Amino acid sequence: MKKDSNSGFFEKVYEVAKQIPAGRVTSYGAIARFLGSPQSARMVGWAMNASKEMDGIPAHRVVNRNGVLTGKNHFSGTNAMQVLLEEEGVKVKELQIENFKEIFWNPLKELNHKSY
Repeated sequence: MKKDSNSGFFEKVYEVAKQIPAGRVTSYGAIARFLGSPQSARMVGWAMNASKEMDGIPAHRVVNRNGVLTGKNHFSGTNAMQVLLEEEGVKVKELQIENFKEIFWNPLKELNHKSY
């Protein structure tokens, strides 16, 4: 797919990502499910990668379904994603969120079903 065909979806992803509170994390799949496209977790990842040129998108708060920092390679510096999370009080050990279930932010539960 061309980036232009993804831009509407990417914008919806960014609107959801902006809602993730500091100190909380969500997953690519949770955002995809919230947007009604459960098979699009990988596209959410692409959107997070593309957001590095934008201000105000907390891409560091989006991890894989097991709480692993799979997007870390897309941040400048090898551990920038971990540092950003730890600055918000998130505990990370060996690239995995330690208390993932407790701090997981599920947009299906946390957001009133705004139209994205």
